[in-house]
Formats: sequence, structure tokens, C-alpha cells
Amino acid sequence: MNAAEKVVCVTGASGYIASWLVKLLLNRGYTVRATMIRRRQNTCFPLMEPRKGFICSRQSCWKKDKLTPTWMVAKVFSILPPLFSSQLPIHSPKIVHRWTACYLTVSGHLVSPFSHFQAELTDPALKGTVNVLKSCAKAPSIKRVVLTSSIASVLLNGQPLTPDVVVDETRNSDLRFCQENNLWYMASKILAEEAAERFAKENRMDLVVLNPGFVFGPLLQPILNCTSEVVLAFTKGKNTFLSSTYCLVDVRDVAHAHVQAFEIPSATGRYCLVEKVVQFAEILKTLNQLYPTLGLQVKCEDQDKPIERTMVSREKAKSLVPSFLPWDVSLRETIESLKEKGFLSI
Repeated sequence: MNAAEKVVCVTGASGYIASWLVKLLLNRGYTVRATMIRRRQNTCFPLMEPRKGFICSRQSCWKKDKLTPTWMVAKVFSILPPLFSSQLPIHSPKIVHRWTACYLTVSGHLVSPFSHFQAELTDPALKGTVNVLKSCAKAPSIKRVVLTSSIASVLLNGQPLTPDVVVDETRNSDLRFCQENNLWYMASKILAEEAAERFAKENRMDLVVLNPGFVFGPLLQPILNCTSEVVLAFTKGKNTFLSSTYCLVDVRDVAHAHVQAFEIPSATGRYCLVEKVVQFAEILKTLNQLYPTLGLQVKCEDQDKPIERTMVSREKAKSLVPSFLPWDVSLRETIESLKEKGFLSI
């Protein structure tokens, strides 16, 4: 692949997964055009290698920019400090004509006020996804779009996850089930993925969808993301999710899968990215072994309830990530990263 074929776009570049993706792409010689929300525009770029630099466009309001096809872009250069250029719409022919791939990594966030569900989750996830795809559809140079979805759009259909169940890419979460159980983040992922697949089919677009589980591992950005906050809660013995099991996967494996999803011509459809399904009690036990001073009690509030255990198939994902990082290694490196950035003192 020559230099002209290595120009890609990464949306939400200041995010947890996307920041690792950008770093990996840079290390592999790609030129990256990236979008980000204004309040995070200084949290990602300065973290990249000193020999790399960015020209970043300004954005006014992330909620507005996310819902209209006028996102701003940043181009990655060599040996340039962070600078700010003029506003450029993402759908401008001058911007998109050289892209060969678009990584759609913008995601919603967990919210408490259910009345804000549509404004804070559905609209950004659904409309934002479709608007970026509309821009991509206008660029004949784009060979493939890679969408970051979630295992949440795979697992939750109301059927018991018994030991004999093997979850794979053919399983789908049920939107009504998620809505009836106030699982708004999960519902937003279902809607965004369905909309993306429908748009890709109607416009004959090559779309690959990645469905990672609970993503953890070292942080590049200096702020806590949602899953890192959950791991931080683990160190206090708190289970902040209403679940006894976690579908764990390292952020670096997820970033690597994104690159492979573009570089491997035969990549197609969905890919479940889960290293292992682990019980909450096992996570606490491992934390105790790694950091005895935490003094965690290895028990769950719902320990007397039957635990639904299942397995997520890695058969298809092996073509993107032949060997996943072990979850206990990822856990230790997450804790060390939290310590290094001042979020945790042990």
C-alpha cells in the first residue's frame, strides 16, 4: 500500500479506543484526518509521539457538530506542533477525496436522566453515524468504513446466557428488551449499528462492524473514560454495573482489530471482540493477588443469585487478532496506568 492509499479518517479521535487507533495508524505510516469534540481537542493530540504533530480544526458545539454533516477535521503531519486551522466541513470534496478508509469510533456515553435518552444517546449515535456515512458515500476513494459498535448490540435479547450458549456474530440484541429495561446505551448501539448496516446496503458501501466487549487497558488520554472509571471502582470493591460477568478485551487489541479490518481485504460483516467472559468475583480475587494492600472482599452483592455464564466465540475475530492479550495482564496494566496518571494511589 503506497502513501496515497494510506490516508484515513478517525472520528472521535480523542476517545479511549480512537486515541490508541490513531497512535497505531501513525506508527504504521498512515496519514490520519481526525474529528473530535471541542472540549476534548487538547486531550488526545499532545499524547502522540513527539515526532508526530497535528493541525486541528476548531469546533463550536459537539452536540451540533455531531448531528450535522459539517464536522471538522485534523490532518496528521510530521514534525509539527499542535496548531489550529480554519474550519473545513467533513463533506467537502477537498477533504474526503483522498480518504481510503473511515473509522467511525464516536460513541455515546452512559447517562442517568432517562428523559435525555434521545438527546444524549440516540441522536449522536444514530444521526451522527448516518451523517458521516453520507459523507463517505460521496468519496469514491474510500474503500471501506469500519464502525465501532459494541457487544451490547449482540448479547441482550432477553434469552438466558446459559453455559451451553456460545455467542457469535449471528446473535442480535433486542431493541424493545433494552428499552423496556432502561438499557439506553445498549439501545443506542443497536440503533446506530442497524442504521449503518442499512445505509451501507442501500449505497453498496463496504462496511465492517466491530463489537468489542468491556474495553480496558492503559490510557493514552489524561482523563478517565467510562470503563476506566469502572475499573477504578473495582479497586474499592464496587461493582458499578448490574452484572456479575464482564466480557473483557484490551483496548490495544481493539485498536489493532480496527487496523486489520481495513487492511485485510477479506474482512466482512461483524466481529465480536472478547478475550474472556470473567465473573466479577474473579476480577476482585485477581486484584487482591496483584495488589494485596487493597484488602478487597471477594464477594458480590448478588453472589447468591444464579450467575449466567456464557462464552463469546473468537473464531471469526482470530482473523483480525490472532492472539488476544490475557485479561489479567490488561487488568494489571490498567491499574498501573491509573496510578501513573494520578487517579489511584496504592
